[in-house]
Amino acid sequence: MSGKELSLKATPEAEHAAAGEAKSASAQKPTDWWAEARGILWLVLAVLGFHSFIAKPFYIPSESMMPGLLIGDRLVVTKFPYGYSFVTPTFHLLPFINGRLLGQMPERGDVVILSPPGSAEDYIKRVIGLPGETLEVRQGVVFINGVAIRRGPVHDGVLPVDTNAQCLPEIYGINARRAGPGGKLECHVPVVTETLPNGRQYDTIDLSPNSPGDTYGPVKIPANHVFVMGDNRDQSADSRFAAGEPEKGLGGPVPWENLGGRAEFISFSFDGGGSWNPLSWWGSLRAGRAGTSLHPKRVPVK
Repeated sequence: MSGKELSLKATPEAEHAAAGEAKSASAQKPTDWWAEARGILWLVLAVLGFHSFIAKPFYIPSESMMPGLLIGDRLVVTKFPYGYSFVTPTFHLLPFINGRLLGQMPERGDVVILSPPGSAEDYIKRVIGLPGETLEVRQGVVFINGVAIRRGPVHDGVLPVDTNAQCLPEIYGINARRAGPGGKLECHVPVVTETLPNGRQYDTIDLSPNSPGDTYGPVKIPANHVFVMGDNRDQSADSRFAAGEPEKGLGGPVPWENLGGRAEFISFSFDGGGSWNPLSWWGSLRAGRAGTSLHPKRVPVK
């Protein structure tokens, strides 16, 4: 081996010293907190952008859309089917702006998320009436342009009884709560299947034909407005009721600018029996609700 080759070969001591210097230099390099913050900021903006313009989760807080939707259901709501308006962003911070970008009217029967005029609160209802139509309710029967919506016979609907769905006797009657198979409590409610003029079909709860809201109108729906109702007709603050306290309704047909998106399907559902402990969440999941479509089925129009 030549002297030149010997001079280029590092000794073990030299290799150890060089490794120590490299490790020391790495340890002394400061954390780029600004780069970390930018990464988190971009992640937050991406999530908010997806929620605002593509789809977002939605939680059902009330019984207004029973029997199809229960308190504790989590939904996926898409933002783009009707275009974009001032209520589209996740946080309703924009002032009222007329019109919609890439906008189109919902189809009759769609389940929609909306914000009442002058409010940032989210409601979930079903579109029943469209612009230019005359809508009326007589003894619980909906009439569109003087023609009654087709209704099937009253039949027994069976719903679960749990922490989120208590089937209170003062609302649903003293005989609504009954023991089912295995002694588990069930809620029995009077259900009527409605079929809209376009053939879309869904179930409603009709406790009484003489409750507030069972007589309404007639009203003509203005241009670029929709008339919405809850499926639980006697427990829904919707277009039939005045806005604000105490009724907390929508004050009539809703401007299409106030529609925030379309409900697509149930992602999962909690019965309310869990706690803040994540280990309890699995046991409080309602079986059989995940993946349920919220698009009403379509039947031939007679």
